[in-house]
Amino acid sequence: MPKCACPCKGPAAWYGLALGVIVLDQLSKWWVVENLAYASTRTVTGFFDWVFVFNRGAAFSFLAGADGWQRWFFTALALGVAAWIGVALWKGPRERLLSWSLTLIMGGALGNVIDRLRFGAVVDFIQVHAGSHYWPAFNVADSAITLGAILLAWDQLRKKPVQ
Repeated sequence: MPKCACPCKGPAAWYGLALGVIVLDQLSKWWVVENLAYASTRTVTGFFDWVFVFNRGAAFSFLAGADGWQRWFFTALALGVAAWIGVALWKGPRERLLSWSLTLIMGGALGNVIDRLRFGAVVDFIQVHAGSHYWPAFNVADSAITLGAILLAWDQLRKKPVQ
């Protein structure tokens, strides 16, 4: 396995990057809560809007209609995943792409945990659409998790199987 050839050596640098994701996520959500009325839409372009909604479920509002248990379930799940990733980064994966992917997932997961603890739901505010097809609203944390998952899949797919 190739060693990490980036300036981000050691777990502290990766934790710092995860903290950066959390700060960016929380600052963007603070702006939304302070500047948009709940359930409002502010058109930015023909395919992009700012919205302000609370998502009580997971990605794509999965389980949003459940009776409240999902808040604690998704909080515990995200904390467990973040703890596992934190330990993995502490042990020091030496591959840059793997470290980036895990860091993005951890930062995004913790950003959404903060919302669940503060509001009982996640603040979503980015809405993209094409014509009458609207993608579910999402946020910076969701974007970090998605990018991290894509990088993780790419990292795994590009590796040759051990024989």
